[in-house]
Amino acid sequence: MTAFTRAIVRPPAANFAQGLTSVDLGKPDVSLALEQHARYCAALEQCGLALTRLPADARFADSTFVEDTAIVTDRCAILTRPGAASRAGEVAAIEPVLRGKFERTHAIVAPGTVDGGDICQAGNHFFIGISERTNAEGARQLATILEQEGFTSAAIDIRGVDGILHLKSGISCLGDNRLVLIDALAARAEFRSCEIVRIAAEESYAANFLRINESVIVSAGFPQFESRVRKFGYPLIALDMSEFRKMDGALSCLSLRF
Repeated sequence: MTAFTRAIVRPPAANFAQGLTSVDLGKPDVSLALEQHARYCAALEQCGLALTRLPADARFADSTFVEDTAIVTDRCAILTRPGAASRAGEVAAIEPVLRGKFERTHAIVAPGTVDGGDICQAGNHFFIGISERTNAEGARQLATILEQEGFTSAAIDIRGVDGILHLKSGISCLGDNRLVLIDALAARAEFRSCEIVRIAAEESYAANFLRINESVIVSAGFPQFESRVRKFGYPLIALDMSEFRKMDGALSCLSLRF
């Protein structure tokens, strides 16, 4: 498992509730979202990460979801090209930050599209979700870049899988060759080399979590999954993500970790 030392975060802006969402869970409370984001940042620091805290950016209502703007590895950073047109400027906003931290940067270019939320790293292997936001050309470009950097990858078409916007809505890497998967993805051949931990349908939101060094950060309110994580022996931090869930967001979306 990659050791993380740093992360980039950006708090929600005042117009956070005007962002994109595919769910009908009500409008987020921006004040509560800011409190939840602060606790999220504290949890990252508790796990040993030094944070680069970018200012809120009201030009882009979804800009707190920094993960979608880049794929960051221990070898390079790859600037994405989000599939939602309203988010295109977010990449330009974060590019100088990444160029200041990585010796090598790459970029996805038109007509390719890639959202960082569709990319799951498991060791030196990457699963690339083809979705409503990441197209086949973007996946092809990303696979080529990853290969140049010494990584392997596999494309996973999730179009038509109910209930998930991005690949990482239904998969996360627990480390130690374990993947947590929702039932709709668990039988895919691309995952057979890993130990599969299935997540109960009623707890599917918990499939997006963070393994940060020795600890696991999970969304609060999913006791079955919390119990399984504890049985594996990982220290656990549970965070309320209610306001981000209303905007299709989850734990991994709120930071770039490297």
